[in-house]
Amino acid sequence: MSTPEPAAPAPAPAGTAPDASPTPAALVFDDVSVVRGGRLVWSEGTFEIPAGSVTAIIGSNGSGKTTMLKVILGLVPTSSGRVEVLGHTPGNGGPSGRADIGYVPQDYTSTAGEAIRARDAVLLGLTGTRWAFSRTTPEQRAQVDEALAAVDATGFANRRVSQLSGGQRQRVAIAQAIVSKPRLVVLDEPLAALDLRNQREIVDLLGRLNHDLGVTILVVAHDLNPLLSVLDGAVYLLDGHAHHAPLSGVVDEDLLSHLYGTRIEVVRTPQGEMFMRSV
Repeated sequence: MSTPEPAAPAPAPAGTAPDASPTPAALVFDDVSVVRGGRLVWSEGTFEIPAGSVTAIIGSNGSGKTTMLKVILGLVPTSSGRVEVLGHTPGNGGPSGRADIGYVPQDYTSTAGEAIRARDAVLLGLTGTRWAFSRTTPEQRAQVDEALAAVDATGFANRRVSQLSGGQRQRVAIAQAIVSKPRLVVLDEPLAALDLRNQREIVDLLGRLNHDLGVTILVVAHDLNPLLSVLDGAVYLLDGHAHHAPLSGVVDEDLLSHLYGTRIEVVRTPQGEMFMRSV
């Protein structure tokens, strides 16, 4: 028996514009839970993160932020539920097996190796951990130059990673993550151990990459304050459950106070800027 053709959608009434296509989801969690070492880390994760957004993963220490990041990268299996990353089930050997996912680990320097040049560290984003002895192609060199320029790191591209400041190393790490032109970049505590000036510069860089390249950015963070200017929303891990909300739903005094276990006050300046502080 032949399958009938699906009916064509009804035309929009005269004088009305067709509905805009919904923004595709970069990440889909459907009733996801994770158990590690016999302990339930978090459960009831049901949300979508739109493509092209900048999203934080927040929660108290031990709430499972890094575990969620590893689930997204395919490094930790779920115990139940469904996860889709860019339309696919995560896995296949982790981030190195997915050119459309860029990853910046928290301990970047120990991963890249301090003795190599910044340029060569970025090249690893294309070749993985294979140093080999083959020559790089003109296309690969052009991609490395483009990534270095995108993060304003051209001026120290030939210096050893060990000679760079914390902010410069973080730029190299981000260049390595974007050199393969991924659709999703995941960063684990990218502002840790940076001073306030370098934090601001890295946040501005992330905002520019999101705007110019259209890449979806996911940031594990303890402190939302430095990221507020670029965030669209946040995944927050609370009472053993995973939730997602737009930024307006997350920057809430009661929610944040419950999340961090201390009283949090949301302050708005006369210029309209917003920040949070413990009181």
